[in-house]
Amino acid sequence: MNINEFAGKVCNAVKKELGAGYRVECKEVRKNNGVMLRGLLVLGENQNVAPTIYLDTFLEAYESGATFRSILDRLLDICREDMLREAVDMEFFRSFERVRDRICYRLIGRKGNEELLEDIPYIEFLDLAICFYYAYHGESLGDGTILVHNSHLELWDTCTAELFGLAKRNTQRLFPWVCNSIAEVLGEIAGEDESSEEADEEAFLQEIPMQVLSNDKRTQGAVCMLYPDVLDTLSGKGKRNFFILPSSVHEVILLEDTGAGSIPELKKMVTEVNATQVAPEEVLSDSLYYYDSTDKRVKIIF
Repeated sequence: MNINEFAGKVCNAVKKELGAGYRVECKEVRKNNGVMLRGLLVLGENQNVAPTIYLDTFLEAYESGATFRSILDRLLDICREDMLREAVDMEFFRSFERVRDRICYRLIGRKGNEELLEDIPYIEFLDLAICFYYAYHGESLGDGTILVHNSHLELWDTCTAELFGLAKRNTQRLFPWVCNSIAEVLGEIAGEDESSEEADEEAFLQEIPMQVLSNDKRTQGAVCMLYPDVLDTLSGKGKRNFFILPSSVHEVILLEDTGAGSIPELKKMVTEVNATQVAPEEVLSDSLYYYDSTDKRVKIIF
């Protein structure tokens, strides 16, 4: 069963279970790097906003042996848990004065996002694009993001340069940068309970001079390398240079250049990790970057 057939089956089943008074639909959602996912949307009466439930992972579970009934029950639970009781007033988004303090930026690759970039304001940075979003925060919906499109520039009577100036201040304020060792980051993921084997692995990783740069939310944190003075601070104010490995859109890995590193091997590491360990929509770039603390500039070296 392909994703379109599965989505159609899910959509019909959810409609039947919920009955009248709900609008149920499945639609294609374009994600980063041109990845297209199938999303389920369920709107109750008087609702104008609904979370998107991506069905691709549910199809994988179904193909791995989960019953359709168990998948349907889980989807219904999610719908009921996340369903809002009333409409959300989004009129504020028409006013630039009301959104300007939460305009932020993030990094995506230009390759693979050509169609998206035709529709959004962005600034080129090496082989990447700096694009903009509104960091939504509210009691009804919680935290989320709204991508800024060219149509918003016209609505707000603003320009890309002004968005960049706002985002440069707002992003670092709302999402402060953090830099930790590889072992510390893996320790956060694994939690406090770890086996002796995991402890040995962490001890080994402590010996690898790699640091993970992201933000305190660990989402869309690769852009932290654009924060003013961050790379200069991490370089010891000009004492160290380092390679930058684009781990994903959420973080980058910094490796001090001690003269012992092999550039081809580091490049190979980036491409292999992107191909095997990173979700396609979260890949940032296959390039290997380098920060030269003398001229305080990031460049592509492979």
